[in-house]
Amino acid sequence: MKTTVLLAAALALAATSAVAQRRPAPKAAPAAAAAGPAAPTAADWRTPDPNDVLVIDTNKGRIILEMLPEVAPGHVERVRGLVREKFYDGHRFFRVIDAFMAQTGDPQNSGQGGSSQPDIAAEFMFRRGPETPFVLAADQAVAEIGFIKSLPVMTQSMMLAPMTRDGKISAWALYCPGVAGMARAEAENSANSQFFLMRQAYPSLEKRYTAWGRVISGQEAVRAIKVGEPVADPQDYMERVRLLADLPEAERPKIRVIDPKGAWFKAEIARVRAARGADFTACDVNIPVEVK
Repeated sequence: MKTTVLLAAALALAATSAVAQRRPAPKAAPAAAAAGPAAPTAADWRTPDPNDVLVIDTNKGRIILEMLPEVAPGHVERVRGLVREKFYDGHRFFRVIDAFMAQTGDPQNSGQGGSSQPDIAAEFMFRRGPETPFVLAADQAVAEIGFIKSLPVMTQSMMLAPMTRDGKISAWALYCPGVAGMARAEAENSANSQFFLMRQAYPSLEKRYTAWGRVISGQEAVRAIKVGEPVADPQDYMERVRLLADLPEAERPKIRVIDPKGAWFKAEIARVRAARGADFTACDVNIPVEVK
């Protein structure tokens, strides 16, 4: 039987938490940087592709998740297909660690099961080219931190692109709160249907587990799910999972998300970087969303 879990991550949790507790407090931001940018204008918003948005209704509330085919096309295709089969309806959150993640997507609700589909090849990293919709948040000379839509990512410096065979550079998702990752067994190419939603940032998963989306609304529901490893008598579950594009017009929420290419977001990045100083990470940047 296949056991699909987040290998080694739980073992590193205590050490990571201890480091986080010792993290020095950020320096006070200059007065000019403390105020946020002006209210976003119409040009600062984008409307996500409804074929890339999951509407996950849980007993804890609604979670809206944006999938990123630019980053993990195989995994997005798998999840999209399973959603259209109504595979995820009724699945419970069977493994939930407070400062880590909430895992679901197993019809056995135990970590032992999967779908009838074959396992998926890992997409831990992807290739970033000039056409990739990447928005820079911090240039670290040898690496660049930024966003692709709602997903925070890190890449090699674009200055290396002319020296590569395909004219592109390596990139990977950052495991910030809300990021959706695919669970797997020990073998790298063993992801199938189980996935997890991050409750807190967890960098040790980067380049080891495929990230394929991010929660853009409903993170409070993710954090409200009952904790346990495994959860004793798990009661929290996904009542219904649908693609936004497949919902009847009368039931379809109207969603818009701040566009990282817009002026408002660039000003917000500058404000947060000034406030955080050397402690700045992409996880510190909030991406506003409106759901009506």
